[in-house]
Amino acid sequence: MTPGAEAQGPRRRGRPSRTTATTGPDARTRILEAARTEFAERGYDKTSVRGIAKAAGVDAALVHHYFGTKDEVFAAAIELSFEPALVIPAILGSDKDGLGERLARYFIAVWESPASRTPLLAVMRSALTHEAAANVLRGFVLRRLLGRIAEQLDVPDPTFRAELAASHMVGIAMLRYVLRAEPLASADPEKIIAMVAPTLQRYLTDPAQAGDPDLPGDSGPSDSGPSGSSPSGD
Repeated sequence: MTPGAEAQGPRRRGRPSRTTATTGPDARTRILEAARTEFAERGYDKTSVRGIAKAAGVDAALVHHYFGTKDEVFAAAIELSFEPALVIPAILGSDKDGLGERLARYFIAVWESPASRTPLLAVMRSALTHEAAANVLRGFVLRRLLGRIAEQLDVPDPTFRAELAASHMVGIAMLRYVLRAEPLASADPEKIIAMVAPTLQRYLTDPAQAGDPDLPGDSGPSDSGPSGSSPSGD
């Protein structure tokens, strides 16, 4: 046996040999940046873990070690654009006042930045045609971003409120940045924020919705009109 051979041993999945190229504080960052680029240029279906690893200059096993599956790399690449752990406290602020404006301003700013807009465009396009990509995007927006905001507000029906807010903002992103529908595509971001903020504020904080029997999670039939009628036996 040659000197040092005993230190090499068999390589295990997720535990590639430690070299300068595959370890260090920037290895995970290189993988994420490569993933963002690959998803942006190739789309979800044509991007592979092996391709991400090659672009990052690491072994594919290291990608699996840090992130697991392709879906998990995809989710991490989305999170890199939004950075929820950093921004959620700032969006929540010290009180509920201005929450809608802070959320709208943050969301528009992410899309207006060229660095984050390019990979997000790939995310949106992939979500339209691939269920796996749609599941990842839906899970991130509802659970890791808006869901966490709504839950910390201590309001009734937080999931439903988060979905309403998500539908509004994702719709804006689709029309303005993906479909480039005019005049929304050319509108001043400040104008969009000013018009959208009150609606987001109402979705997430309006206490008047607490007793609405038509919201999921509330009980009791409505006594106003056919839409509120309840079949016998409920």
